Amino acid sequence: MSSSGSEVAATESYPMNGGDGTFSYNKNSYLQRAATNVARATIDEVIAETLDVKRFSSALTIFRITDLGCSVGPNTFLAVQNIIEGVRHKYKLQGLSSQLPDFEVLFNDSASNDFNTLFASLPSDRLYYAAGVPGSFHGRLFPKASLHFAHSSYALHWLSKVPKELVDPNSAAFNKGRVHYTSAPREVSDAYTSQFAKDMATFMKARGEEIVSGGMMVMVMPGIANGIPYSRVPSGVMFDLLGFSLMDMAKEGIISEAQVDSFNLPVYAPSPDEMTALVESNGCFSIERMDLAAPGSKIDESVGGHACMLHLRAGMEGIISKHFGSEIIDDLFDRFLGKTKEFSDRLNSAFLQGSQLVVILKRK
Repeated sequence: MSSSGSEVAATESYPMNGGDGTFSYNKNSYLQRAATNVARATIDEVIAETLDVKRFSSALTIFRITDLGCSVGPNTFLAVQNIIEGVRHKYKLQGLSSQLPDFEVLFNDSASNDFNTLFASLPSDRLYYAAGVPGSFHGRLFPKASLHFAHSSYALHWLSKVPKELVDPNSAAFNKGRVHYTSAPREVSDAYTSQFAKDMATFMKARGEEIVSGGMMVMVMPGIANGIPYSRVPSGVMFDLLGFSLMDMAKEGIISEAQVDSFNLPVYAPSPDEMTALVESNGCFSIERMDLAAPGSKIDESVGGHACMLHLRAGMEGIISKHFGSEIIDDLFDRFLGKTKEFSDRLNSAFLQGSQLVVILKRK
């Protein structure tokens, strides 16, 4: 979720469904919440083991945290509360309880994000001061060396833009009849990979300037095991089914095939090997932990087709409506729901795959 920032010329904006209605992100983000809970133990461990608050404590009055791509809650509040509890615990472990600083949380997302819903639902018992920072996390957002902890969950998989070769009929990467690189030719996935690498380079450069030496950054995002095709993880299956549904509508003349050919979801899931190479290329951070988990296996009940439909609609309705028009949305997601039943075995097995990457870095 990004909007144009000072150092990135033409980034797109992909806000989640705002408000508090049936199809809002606020009501349909429990898959991300499960992901936050899976990541929590890892984050707690690394804070306890490697965050050296003594480096900051002598003159520190404010411990500044940002959540990048925060959306509208409630998951962002859960994530920052977990971080603050971990940091407070580390102060106690290091015998610095009397030097606890004030905590400030800077909630960042694109300017088109529903900040009204976000701030209207701030927890009344929060242990931090809150502020909003609109803008693209692909560029600089904060003053130099002003952050102690940066967090981003399920935001960095959004590309700053769709690679232009995907919609060029003369390109080998022209993505005809599909809406993603799932199940697409190698040239298509290579275009996505290249764009993600560029975006991460600008993201890491900006954070390297903003985070203090010894500060930490946590990135939670869709990921994939080294060498595994994307068609075997949950979002890959869902994107295939979305593409099938759109193509069915095109064959019936409800939309045109050209509309489908010119539409690509700007999301990407890297492997641990890719992320390692990108972090090392930046050079500002050491990798403290990198885990690949299967958060779907931690959800108490199986994730059925209806839940997948609500989850996908909350996240993707805006970008789909912008391209195809809002009048097709109900029909599209009814068809998608039918596809989840038709391909239920494939969807259920995908939820057992490692599909969530947790990367914890420390500023050198």
